[in-house]
Amino acid sequence: MYIIQQILFVLALGGAGFLIAKRVGIIKKTIQLGRPEDRFDNPAQRWATMLRIAFGQKKMFDRPVVGIMHFVIYAGFILINVEVLEIILDGILGTHRLFAPFLGDFYAYLINFFEFLAFGVLVVCVMFLIRRNITKVERLQPARHRELNGFPVIDANRILWAEIILMTALLTMNAADSVLQDRGNEHYHQVGTFAFSGFLKPLFASFSDTALVAYERIAWWLHILGILAFGLYVTYSKHLHIFLAFPNTYFSNLEPKGEMPNMPDVTKEVQIMLGLAQPDANSSAEIARFGAKDVKDLTWKNLMDSYSCTECGRCTAACPANMTGKLLSPRKIMMDTRDRLEIVGANMAANGGIFVDDGKSLYGDHILAEELRACTTCNACVQECPINISPLDIILQMRRYQIMEESDAPASWNAMFSNLENNQAPWKFSQGDRFNWVEGVK
Repeated sequence: MYIIQQILFVLALGGAGFLIAKRVGIIKKTIQLGRPEDRFDNPAQRWATMLRIAFGQKKMFDRPVVGIMHFVIYAGFILINVEVLEIILDGILGTHRLFAPFLGDFYAYLINFFEFLAFGVLVVCVMFLIRRNITKVERLQPARHRELNGFPVIDANRILWAEIILMTALLTMNAADSVLQDRGNEHYHQVGTFAFSGFLKPLFASFSDTALVAYERIAWWLHILGILAFGLYVTYSKHLHIFLAFPNTYFSNLEPKGEMPNMPDVTKEVQIMLGLAQPDANSSAEIARFGAKDVKDLTWKNLMDSYSCTECGRCTAACPANMTGKLLSPRKIMMDTRDRLEIVGANMAANGGIFVDDGKSLYGDHILAEELRACTTCNACVQECPINISPLDIILQMRRYQIMEESDAPASWNAMFSNLENNQAPWKFSQGDRFNWVEGVK
């Protein structure tokens, strides 16, 4: 019987590992579609940023109550996986509580610590469900934010329920295990008293040994298969930020938030026009595209941002354009970019790793001109993001395409652009007349 369990477990572990690796490979390939960008400078500062923002969750604690609750789930997820390591080894080797003989009395303290975390995760998940579905926090409501309709709201609730089920399975598994220890059942050796699951032992007092073993095994399988399924599911979910928050914050933009990067090709042209540079004879006169129309025109960091988005809505809640009823939602910008990446990834998977033009693009089919034009470039969304995502960078690149390639700008903007091109100033008069205004000054 134990040999069959080992074989089934190894098959489940191998199958989950294969599917997760395949999915991770697709995500990696789609991120690599982006344009190159150097984010490897200042490693010391980058490590400090990652430790402060991702590991320390500094921005989450700007709202202390929510920050503490999120930290409980975060710490529980990270540390409970130490126990998952034992479960995996037990499944492969056909053992039960493999670490107990090696850790002695400390083993019970360790399990009690894990149970404390599991109970905390369970309580916080219930509180988050209440916030989403009963007290209805405004930035999390699909009725107000159209980007949350459908899968996003289902996904958020599904993950919370899944974590509740996994933690319940863990605690009841330990409770059944404790009863079997007390009865001196074979394979269930004494390892000490468990804190939280100890309160659940009366629920199993009337169970026969056979029923207890069956329940303990069912809960064991439910917990570990649930963990494996969770690992695969998060690669399709907003909860991919659990893993990507660390590299995403490491590769954060270290420049001041108000600094907008120039387009090198345009900068070069302006310098030549002002006599500050000479044309490069070796450079191509043809520029492929100004700005970004589709995901392949964005940088790899923009694409990583889209996969890292937590969909928390702090960016949208802080956006002044959104506050005044404009169509723009920075969260939707990130979600639309990820949706387009998923379509492109599926296209490549169906065509041997090569993207076949599907006649669609991020601009126009996902993100509308009206959304881009509403942005005030105030950087509120960048400031609020708990993992340093920049929706503004995507907006700016797409707006450059919108204006420079599509000539889709208000008449007043076009007049200013024309004056800048012809007179090197926003006003319609020649350089020679630029200082005529001083004649009337005494």
